[in-house]
Amino acid sequence: MSPEVFCFADYPCHTVAIDILKAPPEDDNKEIATWKSLDLVESLLRLSEVGQYEPVKQLFSFPIKHCPDMLVLALLQISTSWHTLRHELISTLMPIFLGNHPNSAIILHYAWHGQGQSPSIRQLIMHSMAEWYMRGEHYDQAKLSRILDVAQDLKSLSMLLNATPFAFVIDLAALASRREYLKLDKWLTDKIREHGEPFILACVTFLKRRCPSIMGGLAPDKDQPKSAQLPPETLATMLACLQSCAGSVSQELSETILTMVANCSNVMNKARQPPPGVMPKGRAPSTSSLDAISPVQIDPLSAMGSLNLGGSTTSHTQNMQGFPSSLSSAFSNPQSPAKAFPPLTNPNPSTPFGGIGSLSSQLPGMDSGPLGSGIGSSIGSGLGMPAVTSDPFGTRKMSTPGLNPPTFQQTDLSQVWPEANQHFSKEIDDEANSYFQRIYNHPPHPTMSVDEVLEMLQRFKDSTIKREREVFNCMLRNLFEEYRFFPQYPDKELHITACLFGGIIEKGLVTYMALGLALRYVLEALRKPFGSKMYYFGIAALDRFKNRLKDYPQYCQHLASIGHFLQFPHHLQEYIEYGQQSRDPPVKLQGSITTPGSLALAQVQAQSQQPGVPKAPQPGQASTLVTTTTATTTVAKTTTIARPTPSGFKKDVPPSINTTNIDTLLVATDQTERIVEPPENVQEKIAFIFNNLSQSNMTQKVEELKETVKEEFMPWVSQYLVMKRVSIEPNFHSLYSNFLDTLKNPDFGKMVLSETYRNIRVLLTSDKAAANFSDRSLLKNLGHWLGMITLAKNKPILYTDLEVKSLLLEAYVKGQQELLYVVPFVAKVLESSLRSVVFRPQNPWTMAIMNVLAELHQEHDLKLNLKFEIEVLCKNLSLDINDLKPGTLLKDKEKLKSLEEQLSAPKKEAKPPEEMLPIVTTGDFLPFAVAPSTPAATTTACTTTGPPTPQFSYHDINVYALAGLAPHINININIPLLQAHPQLKQCVRQSVERAVQELVHPVVDRSIKIAMTTCEQIVRKDFALDSEESRMRVAAHHMMRNLTAGMAMITCREPLLMSIATNLKNSFAAALRAPTPQQREMMEEAAARIAQDNCELACCFIQKTAVEKAGPEMDKRLATEFELRKHARQEGRRYCDPVVLTYQAERMPEQIRLKVGGVDPKQLAVYEEFARNVPGFLPSNDLSQPTGFLAQPMKQQAWATDDVAQIYDKCMADLEQHLHAIPPALALNPQTQALRSLLEAVALARNSRDGIAALGLLQKAVEGLLDATSGADADLLLRYRECHLLVLKALQDGRAYGPQWCNKQITRCLIECRDEYKYNVEAVELLIRNHLVNMQQYDLHLAQSMENGLHYMAVAFAMQLVKLLLVDERSVGHITEADLFHTIETLMRTSAHSRANAPEGLPQLMDVVRSNYEAMIDRAHGGPNFMMHSGISQASEYDDPPGLREKAEYLLREWVNLYHSAAAGRDSTKAFSAFVGQMHQQGILKTDDLITRFFRLCTEMCVEISYRAQAEQQHNPAASAAIIRAKCYHNLDAFVRLIALLVKHSGEATNTVTKINLLNKVLGIVVGVLIQDHDVRQTEFQQLPYHRIFIMLLLELNAPEHVLETINFQTLTAFCNTFHILRPTKAPGFVYAWLELISHRIFIARMLAHTPQQKGWPMYAQLLIDLFKYLAPFLRNVELNKPMQILYKGTLRVLLVLLHDFPEFLCDYHYGFCDVIPPNCIQLRNLILSAFPRNMRLPDPFTPNLKVDMLSEINIAPRILTNFTGVMPSQFKKDLDSYLKTRSPVTFLSELRSNLQVSNEPGNRYNIQLINALVLYVGTQAIAHIHNKGSTPSMSTITHSAHMDIFQNLAVDLDTEGRYLFLNAIANQLRYPNSHTHYFSCTMLYLFAEANTEAIQEQITRVLLERLIVNRPHPWGLLITFIELIKNPAFKFWSHDFVHCAPEIEKLFQSVAQCCMGQKQAQQVMEGTGAS
Repeated sequence: MSPEVFCFADYPCHTVAIDILKAPPEDDNKEIATWKSLDLVESLLRLSEVGQYEPVKQLFSFPIKHCPDMLVLALLQISTSWHTLRHELISTLMPIFLGNHPNSAIILHYAWHGQGQSPSIRQLIMHSMAEWYMRGEHYDQAKLSRILDVAQDLKSLSMLLNATPFAFVIDLAALASRREYLKLDKWLTDKIREHGEPFILACVTFLKRRCPSIMGGLAPDKDQPKSAQLPPETLATMLACLQSCAGSVSQELSETILTMVANCSNVMNKARQPPPGVMPKGRAPSTSSLDAISPVQIDPLSAMGSLNLGGSTTSHTQNMQGFPSSLSSAFSNPQSPAKAFPPLTNPNPSTPFGGIGSLSSQLPGMDSGPLGSGIGSSIGSGLGMPAVTSDPFGTRKMSTPGLNPPTFQQTDLSQVWPEANQHFSKEIDDEANSYFQRIYNHPPHPTMSVDEVLEMLQRFKDSTIKREREVFNCMLRNLFEEYRFFPQYPDKELHITACLFGGIIEKGLVTYMALGLALRYVLEALRKPFGSKMYYFGIAALDRFKNRLKDYPQYCQHLASIGHFLQFPHHLQEYIEYGQQSRDPPVKLQGSITTPGSLALAQVQAQSQQPGVPKAPQPGQASTLVTTTTATTTVAKTTTIARPTPSGFKKDVPPSINTTNIDTLLVATDQTERIVEPPENVQEKIAFIFNNLSQSNMTQKVEELKETVKEEFMPWVSQYLVMKRVSIEPNFHSLYSNFLDTLKNPDFGKMVLSETYRNIRVLLTSDKAAANFSDRSLLKNLGHWLGMITLAKNKPILYTDLEVKSLLLEAYVKGQQELLYVVPFVAKVLESSLRSVVFRPQNPWTMAIMNVLAELHQEHDLKLNLKFEIEVLCKNLSLDINDLKPGTLLKDKEKLKSLEEQLSAPKKEAKPPEEMLPIVTTGDFLPFAVAPSTPAATTTACTTTGPPTPQFSYHDINVYALAGLAPHINININIPLLQAHPQLKQCVRQSVERAVQELVHPVVDRSIKIAMTTCEQIVRKDFALDSEESRMRVAAHHMMRNLTAGMAMITCREPLLMSIATNLKNSFAAALRAPTPQQREMMEEAAARIAQDNCELACCFIQKTAVEKAGPEMDKRLATEFELRKHARQEGRRYCDPVVLTYQAERMPEQIRLKVGGVDPKQLAVYEEFARNVPGFLPSNDLSQPTGFLAQPMKQQAWATDDVAQIYDKCMADLEQHLHAIPPALALNPQTQALRSLLEAVALARNSRDGIAALGLLQKAVEGLLDATSGADADLLLRYRECHLLVLKALQDGRAYGPQWCNKQITRCLIECRDEYKYNVEAVELLIRNHLVNMQQYDLHLAQSMENGLHYMAVAFAMQLVKLLLVDERSVGHITEADLFHTIETLMRTSAHSRANAPEGLPQLMDVVRSNYEAMIDRAHGGPNFMMHSGISQASEYDDPPGLREKAEYLLREWVNLYHSAAAGRDSTKAFSAFVGQMHQQGILKTDDLITRFFRLCTEMCVEISYRAQAEQQHNPAASAAIIRAKCYHNLDAFVRLIALLVKHSGEATNTVTKINLLNKVLGIVVGVLIQDHDVRQTEFQQLPYHRIFIMLLLELNAPEHVLETINFQTLTAFCNTFHILRPTKAPGFVYAWLELISHRIFIARMLAHTPQQKGWPMYAQLLIDLFKYLAPFLRNVELNKPMQILYKGTLRVLLVLLHDFPEFLCDYHYGFCDVIPPNCIQLRNLILSAFPRNMRLPDPFTPNLKVDMLSEINIAPRILTNFTGVMPSQFKKDLDSYLKTRSPVTFLSELRSNLQVSNEPGNRYNIQLINALVLYVGTQAIAHIHNKGSTPSMSTITHSAHMDIFQNLAVDLDTEGRYLFLNAIANQLRYPNSHTHYFSCTMLYLFAEANTEAIQEQITRVLLERLIVNRPHPWGLLITFIELIKNPAFKFWSHDFVHCAPEIEKLFQSVAQCCMGQKQAQQVMEGTGAS
């Protein structure tokens, strides 16, 4: 039937949605239109399913040929299920769009990304690509290139590269790597690991095809095109990867690979390593394919990749809809395209590949088809195994009838982890691998312990961050997949892996099937022969999760049935036996396990911790090492295990208050005698009793307890009381103590006491990690309790229970950590002695302990908080610490030997205890510095033979001033001379200080000079290829520190000894005047002895001084190195020095060659050693520098601390300078004291360097600023503010906390601080001016706090702030009215509603703001203006939803392409409609917020592109500027067109509101981005992109279209607001573009000519005022450098245009312009004043006898459109009006000058605006007054009036500066003929005539003359006034002295007169004969 007669599309039907097509099919062709019907296509497909396949296929040939795009869309849009024909058609059609079809991009994008497309479509597309490329044998590279482009566009490359067939994928990958889309070696390695041999085979075939000569054949055919040849680097990469796996493939394949490698040895000179793993030398190939197959060996993931299920087997896919449900899921899981096949389940383990048997039976009709057979073989080969038919596991089937089969025989990982079945991205995989790498690393490399990894996994598992969950899944999957390779691991690595594996079970990180699998692996390992590798793996893993065995009783039975169970370690046997009864063993044995791995591990750890320990013995002597390994392996005590159930507290009781955590106590409750546990309900009752206990109900509760609890449960109650109550509730101790007394049960009291001791012992012996605060507070609480129930009740603390003095001694010996526990504990115990009759102070037992504490207190190294504890205790016990008698217990060696340990040994020690004690190892706290080797040696024996033993650690000595020596000076009291003359002691300090002072400078300079050169050269060499400047800097400092200290030491030692001794002898001699010979001898001896004792100290002081100075010097030397690296990082590349790189590669042997990236750990170890041992100081075991600290990847934050410290230091130095500069008289001023406390706060923050301290400091600084209103001294106040700002600026530094954090916190402080100093306007303005406040937040807060004008203080404050920031435009350039939008809005409202009670001056302020800012703007909330301001503020919000940036980038790119394409249609309308569809599809148009963000992102991207293009030009100056500009415009113009179209088409055609709101929003966003960019880049800012956006948008929106004409005025208003916000004072970097915009012909014409009723005039005037305001300071000070000259010239040109075309505009606004033009800009002002209306004919001023008062225009007042009275203060205006009417108040005239004067600073004394306003106002009032009397202004009518009194008073009373301004104000009114010109001309002449001094007349002449001697034009009024003055003899002008004061002046007057009147007349006048 002819389609003309009947066409499906003519009838109602579902039609294909083709609106997205760029080139839609011809509409009028009915044959094509038929195929628009979706129903037709769907029906045909149905027919094809019921036997009409071929005929239907024929029917489709027409649309395939004529409208393929429509057909594809139809096929994609039908919602039916799986149709064979549909797939076949799509496969047939795809190649059309891979070719160059106009709609190809859109179709492919729709098919790939369209919503609702099933993943199978993607499979089809990928398949079609492969088909298209591989059709025929040509393998056309052009097609491949096209496929790659498409894949990149669709962002589908990674998916394609996971597809099949391999031949195609490898080709694509090779091309992609050449274009740098992927790293080929990584990809190949991954694929080989995943697919094994089939993939390797494919690679080999590929190489044979693409590079025939590789098999040793002929050279490639000469005709092979260039594109078809493989580039050598691709070849090399592929061969390297193949070579690395040649060992694990079949013989034949292996030989082929080796042949290829041999033939290409020239390409292969770069050897590559196999991918990293655990294996020291890569993994050895398994010898046979079966020996390592455990049941887990079948790795279904690797098998799946090689199954090819796509459209290739079309003939067999009819049955696809019959897939079982488990399979259909494979096609709806878009995350895993590579696994186009479902996981294989293995329900039938008796066949080797049970999954396959069942699979083929699940695919009906496939048993015999090629697909079925393909599966079997491909799986076999995919695993690299023969397809075995016998059962390889037959021999070791599990004989475990008790196990439920599913948990144990599930081998398939993809089911164990459905999540892990997905493909992890490369980053996830790499991150997972990096953690594994760290577990196995040896120290100097970054390491992580097993516990750390487990803790991290625990975090990741429940993380809300998707990436962390993915890493967790990936790590677990990798670990389980690795299982089959465990037998090949070395012992140590295997042991670590076992601990990890066991830990995963113990921590419950896996559940269900995965848990079953993990347990089975361990069981399987334990079944291996005793002593085998895997058996030890099993033991180590089991040991980790032994505490969980009680939860798996059945599993324990299996373990117990293992043949060699009795050879298991004894404690594990215990756990397994009890586990069968679901119990824990009653006594938890902590046995140690010794496996070859644990020995190896212990050995490594021992070496890394104790460099001096001999190598651990060999495994043969295992027994000797058991003690050592216990500490390091299994006893890693886990504090997270819940307590065993028998002792029965509920496991989930949350710890009360998070600070204290009683885990340590819970874990340690090892009940040897079983405590009988009361039943649940009793436990709850007990808890209830204690919860509600109080003094008032004590007896009642005691009775309740007695009734509830039977005797046998009392031990449990005692335990509950001590552990769960007392230990964490110190506030209720007295309550519980009273409870014990009321209970009167002595047995229970004993139980509580022993429980208390037990818990104290647990805590004392626990691990004293630095940060374990909760254990410390538990111990303090228990100490307090112990004191209460013993001492306070007069009961002793027995030695057998707790020996307090020994405890202190032991803690002292063991170091700081232990003391932090013990001292507060002892103090708490002793506190109770005060309440005791027996033990109160002066009791010998108490005093003995107090004396030990006093002795401790004297230790200068004791931490301050401990000293404080001791002092507080003394205060509580009313003792004076100075009265105590400290003994020498702590130094008592004998006592040490008999010491019984009450504390745990320090962790690091693995030596027997008696060796350990004399040597202190932990912390930097050294009570006695004994050289380890010679315990008996005394310091005196130190002669200078060997290097002396260091006595000080580096941090002990303070070198900021010589006074730092004093605390350490050592004076031996036994020296005979000092015993005889104790007064001589004071000579010692002076002598040492003098010696140091003499030597310090020369030594320091010399040491630094020598060390510097060495150090610089070596560090530069070592770190030449390291891109981390922070690492280089730290290493340089360490080396410099070491070398400088060593250098200083050897230089100054001997001279110091002599110098100190000599100084001492001289001082002694001077003191003793005439010493006897015997005294002389004593002096000699004493001097030598003291010099010897203190030489070390002086030496250290000089060394440290040198070191401190060396650091900054080193930084200066290496500054360029650091900069280069930073610069490279900013540009996104890694720095490395190319010269060094080539030198190293060519000249250095492999072992010592530098590699790109970090420095080799062996080399770093040298620098770490430098850091640890500074010559002359004790070795630091600084915890901040663990082994390998340099090798760890530098975290930004971690290194920031170094920078932070520097920033703080600089800040402290600056503050100290300020403090020094304060005169002593002000030293006690509160502000000075506040500065001192600020300095202390900085020091505190520097030491802790954490966010909390920084926040505290910030608050202190902000509050300090707000607090200071005025000081006693202005200079001090300035300094005070400067210091506070300095601190805030330091915190704001990007290397510290960054502006974002700081500004947020500062704003929070401002908002939250107390009202009394919240409203300190100077302080707030200071903060704002220094960019320290987040303006949006602050503005909102301020607006709210005004409470609609009801909060008077807030309103007054807001007014002051607005005036400061926006009216007196001082130096706050970056604040625009957008920043105070809400505040101004609220003030406007307040002003409007409450004129009566608003604060003084609010209406006037609002008038000024209004006139300044918006000439005619609606402030309606939600109006256009609101839109613009919200746009500006939203431009700085960055937290975009994830993925939005990519979406925006994609859309922008799409749009730019559409805009530039030929088919875009007129004004891009066609492109636009297609694009809006895409925006909808991406959801961009859903919410206003998203649209806003979209525009912001697009603006940023367009700007970024421009910057990049312009940067290119700098790198390549040859590129022409025009080309670069065109490049920028390519994107910018497209973007502008998009904005214009959206504005035009938004909302209904008639709805102008949406259009205008959208335009304002977009302009606001562009403005916001510009301002932000301008602030950030400063001098690097480029105006081009913004200028282009504005100018193009202006042109687009002023096109002659109806829709645009209707909104034209609002459009112009929007642009005016935009330009006003961007005025030059706010964005000086944009000024040229700005001037060009406001002077653009279209803009001027629209604003001044086309807009009806001159509505555009006030806005345009405002923009000119903005321009003059910016120029004013430069012009006033005549600072016209080149850029300003250009700007000034431009301004003059704009004015000339206006003067020529729009003179009326200049006439109407002349006042406003003259107000802001500086007085010295004569010509600029003349231009404006010369304007006259175009309809007026000016009479020639040179006409002889011109009668001005007869002119018709002379009585008409000009229009003045500026509100000039607005600047007058209201009171002043009242007085002025009153004076003009009644000449009262009389004082008005006398006070007038002081009202006009604002300061005493010359040049700025007067309020110019007020003078101008006053003159014009008085003049207009005078004219009105004269008119009212019926006359006109003239010389006679203007006199003797209040008005003239004011003028005359001003002329006489003002000083020269004021009078000049006043006369200027008059001259500014001398313009074209009008009443003002006439009046002021008369006034000027009258003042001249009436002047009482010649000075006034001279000044009037000057004002007129300077305006005439510049270039024309000259105002008409000016000319007639001057001519009258010199012509009229009444003024006697020529007789005045000033006319003749110098010849050149006289000449000047003559020439002016000749110009004005002609030669002859001038001559007559000058001679005094001229007519009047």
